[in-house]
Amino acid sequence: FLVYYGLAQFEWIRESALWPIFKEAKWCALIAFSLNTAAYTANILRGAIAQTSFTEIEAARAAGMPPGMVLRRIVLPSAWRRALPAWGNEVVFMLHGSALAGVITIVDLFGAARIVNSRHFIPFESFLTAGAFYLVLTFLIVKAFKIWEKRWHRHLRGHRI
Repeated sequence: FLVYYGLAQFEWIRESALWPIFKEAKWCALIAFSLNTAAYTANILRGAIAQTSFTEIEAARAAGMPPGMVLRRIVLPSAWRRALPAWGNEVVFMLHGSALAGVITIVDLFGAARIVNSRHFIPFESFLTAGAFYLVLTFLIVKAFKIWEKRWHRHLRGHRI
């Protein structure tokens, strides 16, 4: 809302080369969602990196790994395993937040349900269908992240002999 309606009030934005981007609602929504999700994702990764055990890093240094290799082989994979569940939640939140795009004239899933309701006067069916689509999309995202987590945590499962 602030990106779409707020930036248009500044004349220097309207006269700049950025105006073709900021006058389109879809680009403003993409920029706003990207900035919001990037901030949360960066914080998730920062927290996961901060939780990396100092003993793991010290063991890698003692083995003679240079700092770049310690980051690439020890810190980032370990942090990624811890960050993956929280990042999955952030992706689901972004999906649910996409319903806010209707505020700036973008027809999303919820906006389509509003249009069907206004044309055919069937609020129950239109919003129930939109809710079912959101539910299915959420389950698909959660299932994909569960598969991804299972892959990244397979070394933690016991091996059969």
